[in-house]
Amino acid sequence: MIRVKRVYEPAGPRDGARFLVDRLWPRAIKKEQLHLAGWMKEVGPSPGLRSWFNHDPEKWEEFLRRYHGELDRTAEWWEPLIATARKRTVTLLFAARDPHYNNAVALKAYLDAKLQRRAGMSAARKRKKPSVRKAR
Repeated sequence: MIRVKRVYEPAGPRDGARFLVDRLWPRAIKKEQLHLAGWMKEVGPSPGLRSWFNHDPEKWEEFLRRYHGELDRTAEWWEPLIATARKRTVTLLFAARDPHYNNAVALKAYLDAKLQRRAGMSAARKRKKPSVRKAR
């Protein structure tokens, strides 16, 4: 399971492994406060995309398209999150004020789709009957 949470909210027992997914360290927060499993700054949107988006809800759909395109090209940065999410709960931490239009929400949607696709492929492989070769 993947969750999202603002860095300014206290850590909770249901958070599981907590990862900061912003490229910039949040203001007025000490590392000890976050109880992080890791800071995955590379998985955040590129500086140009982050500046362009500027948390404008009108740009959300285009931001998703562009950010997911960036993620498609950088699997080495987000695959550890998928691996962890298969074993336990992962909480993606973000600093943005808007709880609905931010990179952690976009990343969660991307990772959830990857997890569902892989789970679907695994289930399909299990259902597939083995082929039997006839002797000649």
